[in-house]
This record gives sequence, C-alpha cells and structure tokens, in this order.
Amino acid sequence: MNCLLGVVVEVKVKLLPKPQVARVLMASFDDVEKAGLAVGSIIAAGIIPGGLEMMDNLAIRAAEDFIHAGYPVEAEAILLCELDGVESDVDEETARVQEVLAQSGAIAVQIAKDEAERQRFWAGRKNAFPAVGRISPDYYCMDGTIPRRELPGVLKGIAALSEKYDLRVANVFHAGDGNMHPLILFDADQPGGLETAEALGGEILELCVKVGGTITGEHGVGREKINQMCAQFNDDELEFFHAVKAAFDPKRLLNPGKNIPTLNRCAEFGAMHIHRGELPFPELERF
Repeated sequence: MNCLLGVVVEVKVKLLPKPQVARVLMASFDDVEKAGLAVGSIIAAGIIPGGLEMMDNLAIRAAEDFIHAGYPVEAEAILLCELDGVESDVDEETARVQEVLAQSGAIAVQIAKDEAERQRFWAGRKNAFPAVGRISPDYYCMDGTIPRRELPGVLKGIAALSEKYDLRVANVFHAGDGNMHPLILFDADQPGGLETAEALGGEILELCVKVGGTITGEHGVGREKINQMCAQFNDDELEFFHAVKAAFDPKRLLNPGKNIPTLNRCAEFGAMHIHRGELPFPELERF
C-alpha cells in the first residue's frame, strides 16, 4: 500500500454473516472477447455476484497444470461466477446467469456439484499467479482498472501489444469490477528483458486510461507507475495534488518521490499537452 500523506494505524471493519448458500458456475468460451462481453451482460441483468473472475487460455493451462482444478484447457477463456445468499435467491440467480451466459456465447457452463468442487474451482484462480510463475523465468504483474464494457476491446488491445513486444501475457481479472491483472512473461537474464516488460506494462496502463479507466485498482502507484500518472492526469490536476501534499507534508518527509510525478518528469515523459504551439511550463528543463 502506497500512502501519500501518512501511515495507516487503525482500520475498522464490519463483519457480515456467512451466506447460507454459495454456488459457483464455470463458463467456458471459445473467444476471449465473448467472455468479456458476458461480464457486462451479467451486471447489466441486475445480478451482483459474490465473485466474478476471468482467466484466459494461458492462465487456464498454467493453473490446471499446477492445481488440477478441472479447468477446460481447450477454452480460450473461463468465467467463474459465484452466487451467494439464501437458497431460493441463489436458485433463481443461477438460472438467470445460465441464461445470460448462453446468450453471450458460452460453449459450456458447469455448476460445482459440491463444496469440494467449488473450492477446487476457486483454488485454480487463487493460485494463478504462482502457476504462471512455473512456466516462465519471470513475470511482471500489472494492475489497471477499466469500465466493464471496455473489456473486449482492451483484451484485443493487450493481444496486439503482446505481439508487438513479442512477450506472452496471461490475463487474470477481477472481472466484476473491471480490475485487470495482466501477467507479462519475460526472462530477466536476457539483456533488456525487464525493460521490455516494463515498456509493455506501461502501454497496457495507457490503454486503460484511453478507454476511461485508471492506472491502478488496488496495487497503488509508488514509483512503478509514476510515468503513467502523467498520462492519466493533466497539469492542473497534478499541481493540485502537489498542493494537497504540501499542505500536510511541507517538508516532503512522507514517501518522497512516490505517487505524484513532478511536472519535470511529465515533461520528460512526453505526456504534456501542447496546444496551438504553446509549450506549458516553458521554464522546465527537457531532455
């Protein structure tokens, strides 16, 4: 967690009762974009799943080889949709979700037959990151968030960027809230390997911003994404961020150099907008 103005010393939580029933459906798709469309269709139908996760074929195969969760390795993508609550509500929502998935082009829908199978389905998703770590010397985990309706187009864009950089990308999503975790596979022992992975990751984040999303959903900014802050926010917004920080941290003691880029950095990154030939902040040094 990247704190801008201080350190969290206390957190209050609200405890909720455990649902009477939890049921997970696994839908298989022959096309990643169809799976992306299905996510929006489920939410548009007024259904709020307890969990809605998506994995593409590379992530499916890695997880299945590692966990043996019963995933269909021939599928281009799967959705895991968990419904919870009282039994009558879960029964009704299960039928509605099955209908939505069928209309969205799912080639198969499997309902966990018991609690053990439900746990196996989720074990594959929860172990997707270490599973991918078994098939590549290194991987670089990204974190961005997009409007759910943009999932199909962003998945297509990531595939194009993967081809451009000649690096495999395994896609794992908190699909219900549009939070993406593309895993970029690379070899840090190869000259320029890490730098290439970081460049690909930066372009993925900029794609998220382009479609109306953000450069982070839960991993924070720190130094890793600081250049992409220049892509997401304009000069006035960045100046306002600095003013807020200065009000609470005038001596710049709290996480200096993190979270908010300097205007010089944005100028060097090339993300500052030049309007009618007028260069903003001409006093700033450039490369």
